[in-house]
Amino acid sequence: MGRDMDLGDPERDSLRDPERDSLRDPVRDHGGDLAAAEALFGTPAEPWLDLSTGINPWPWPWPAPLPMVSEAAWRRLPDTSASRLKAAAARRWGCPVAAVAAAPGSQALIQVLPRLRRPGRVAVVSPTYAEHARCWARLGHDVVARPDIGAIADWAEVVVVVNPNNPDGRVARPEDLLSLAQALAGRGGWLVVDEAFADLAPRASVAFAAGRPGLVVLRSFGKFHGLAGLRLGFALSEPAVAAAIEDELGPWAVPGPALEIGAAALADTGWDDATRARLEGAAAGLDRILARHGLEVLGGTALFRLVRHPDAGSIHAALGRSGILVRAFAAWPDRLRFGLPCDETAIARLERALSAPRG
Repeated sequence: MGRDMDLGDPERDSLRDPERDSLRDPVRDHGGDLAAAEALFGTPAEPWLDLSTGINPWPWPWPAPLPMVSEAAWRRLPDTSASRLKAAAARRWGCPVAAVAAAPGSQALIQVLPRLRRPGRVAVVSPTYAEHARCWARLGHDVVARPDIGAIADWAEVVVVVNPNNPDGRVARPEDLLSLAQALAGRGGWLVVDEAFADLAPRASVAFAAGRPGLVVLRSFGKFHGLAGLRLGFALSEPAVAAAIEDELGPWAVPGPALEIGAAALADTGWDDATRARLEGAAAGLDRILARHGLEVLGGTALFRLVRHPDAGSIHAALGRSGILVRAFAAWPDRLRFGLPCDETAIARLERALSAPRG
């Protein structure tokens, strides 16, 4: 990263960011890389149990509530306006349709935003998802870490906040975020709020305010809906910024099947409420399992739990050798992140692995 986190200025001192520091380790990077895990731990006797991602293990039940995706969605170029999908997104989050830009995943948006501004000063509330700092720094921006939005100085032109945060689940108050967005807008800046996990905490969202100057909200589809392979995400912002994002992404950015499935799923709000309750119950059950095996639960969301243990490295390795992949952090050697097991069989397997001698 070089210049991104240590600018030699006491006004802008850097922080150790475990997500950032682990960028070169494919097993610790983003989770879900089973090929890298197999290269490190060997081929497990049973299929991998991947608990390294924050993806809902009980996905929105496509195609059960729908006819199959239309033949046209597969055979024709997708609708460049994505009008039905964007209307569904606007209704879901209570913002103007003109504020919505659709993309092939929120990761694509994280990479696009730094290209829309001249190099400037960017503060990332950290530790958090490493791709934000990495993508702004790669485009020549000066990037620093800050522990919370109260520590943001008036030199920042762009501030990035993940809310709820990954990996610790901390939540910033919407009123504080909107106040910061207003201050940044007054000097031509942006507040970027990554709400990848906000479906789990809808009261924390500022998506309803999308369209106001200075505010850019990123929403993920695949995590909460459990369809990460669909690659669908949204930016909610001033209409001019939304148009610039879509121009940068180019035509046909979102595949036709994703347009149809995404529009139907976003409209299914009854599924949302039942799913939140299911995930919260599963997270509470996972907390009990982890605590029973001496792992201190520090936080997280209903899709992942962050724990601390003095022997976290050995636990990570032992789980890996047994075919269970969880997240480890290079700069947080005493912490691990666990996703949700999908069924009783997976829970029993995790219990056995945590109980086994670690040698």
